[in-house]
Amino acid sequence: MRIPSTVGLGLGLAGLLTAAVPAAASPQQPVGREIAPQRQHLAWGPCSAAQKELNEAGAQCAEVAVPLDYADPGGRTIQIAISRIKAASPSERRGILLSNPGGPGGTGLANTLALRPALKDVAKRYDLIGFDPRFLGESTPVSCAPAGPPRPPGPVTTPRADFDASVASARDTARRCQEHGDNAELLPHASTRNVARDMDAIRAALGEPRLSYYGVSYGADLGAVFTQLFPRRADRVIIDSSTDPAATQYELFQRAGGPLEEGLDEWAAWAARQHERYGLGRTGAKVRATVQKLLDGAERRPVEVAGQRMNAPVMRLLLRQLVQHQESDPALASVVRDLVDAAAGKLGEPGPELAALLELLNSPDLGDSMVGGALFMCGDGGWPAGGWPKDPETYWRNTVRSRATQPVFGPVVNGMIAPCAFWKSPPREPGTAIHNKVPVLMLQATRDNNVPYEGALALHRKLTGSRLVTADIRSHGVYGRGSEGHRPVPCADDAVNDYLRDGTLPSRDLTCAPEGAAR
Repeated sequence: MRIPSTVGLGLGLAGLLTAAVPAAASPQQPVGREIAPQRQHLAWGPCSAAQKELNEAGAQCAEVAVPLDYADPGGRTIQIAISRIKAASPSERRGILLSNPGGPGGTGLANTLALRPALKDVAKRYDLIGFDPRFLGESTPVSCAPAGPPRPPGPVTTPRADFDASVASARDTARRCQEHGDNAELLPHASTRNVARDMDAIRAALGEPRLSYYGVSYGADLGAVFTQLFPRRADRVIIDSSTDPAATQYELFQRAGGPLEEGLDEWAAWAARQHERYGLGRTGAKVRATVQKLLDGAERRPVEVAGQRMNAPVMRLLLRQLVQHQESDPALASVVRDLVDAAAGKLGEPGPELAALLELLNSPDLGDSMVGGALFMCGDGGWPAGGWPKDPETYWRNTVRSRATQPVFGPVVNGMIAPCAFWKSPPREPGTAIHNKVPVLMLQATRDNNVPYEGALALHRKLTGSRLVTADIRSHGVYGRGSEGHRPVPCADDAVNDYLRDGTLPSRDLTCAPEGAAR
């Protein structure tokens, strides 16, 4: 239910390997000659062979035809792949429950199935509907021209050389994506607002008056967009780990810098208490110094691990990936220990944690997730996914400035140039403005260093009918943590399930402690 690891890392590598939001029109304003979607005759059958879990669960799959361009509803259509697990208790059936796992760029055909352990008895009251967003997975997928074999870092480098390489890669990704096949016709229609419209088309195709929804990370923002475009079609909507609707995607990346450094401080204090095991320093400051020395060295000479050179930008992304969850503290310590040993020429085989990350870096899934993220980051005209500066020097200047206060993560969140800087087709619509009273249940962790807590508070103020459940944890994602092996937050899980069960929001905002925490 979290943002998939390949997606999260892929968005960062989009820049390495490959101002406020403009005033939006009224959120309910249709685009061009947009018309209401209709019920469709769907050809239900087994899901594709790739969807093993869905088939084992007895799900069926189908395709919903939607307009490529909602301003031209009679024009070209594309296919949205959906899955369905029917409500196990027809007499208690509430309706349909859709979900999105985040990204942007995450596929979701099996995502609602993955929610079942957390939903518990509530799952039997809903038809669980999964879907791949347009142009991803099995929904009229878009691909880019092959990138060719990656160029590994050389034996020596500089921060500017690393940045210039990321700029060249982003420019090449934009070219390969826009010039491939009929992408020039498709890509202008990759936007969060269109995915929300596709969700409404799914609802109509199934003959349902409204839909319920759970989304995490970018999926949370997608849910908020849906409530603005289709307020009367929103039933019970839960958004987990959301962002400030007054910021662009690049600004949201930048705002994560401070919380990421705070998360690293928290981890460093923990690692200092584990010095006898990891040997990274007996105080938090000494642990931080160990990390900084590692990065400073890699900015001159990339570190070789298992025959693969790792430069400082890639190391920073791995650190960011692991610092998100408190439960990953031991893995982060193990990875840093291995990298320090590798830099000193003392590492034999990497430990299982670093070996798994190296496998992810070399996975073909990483490239696919990078492409999916780029489509929506470049297609949105503002919040939640768009708004990227065009001048590469903007990223470089911000990177240089950030090092004084954010020495570890400032270069990541400020220098993450997306292919959007070189995208030829401008967004068709502005970002989405938030201003209505649709009831929404919001969840957020206070120490979320991916999408900071202050952003959720800003969205909460705009969603005037919402209730906010706060979890005092370092985590990205709050609901269903126990089913993923993390420390659960029972009162947050209960709030979600109670809302889906009986439709009652909490009477006030809540603050929850994780399981077993002192109260």
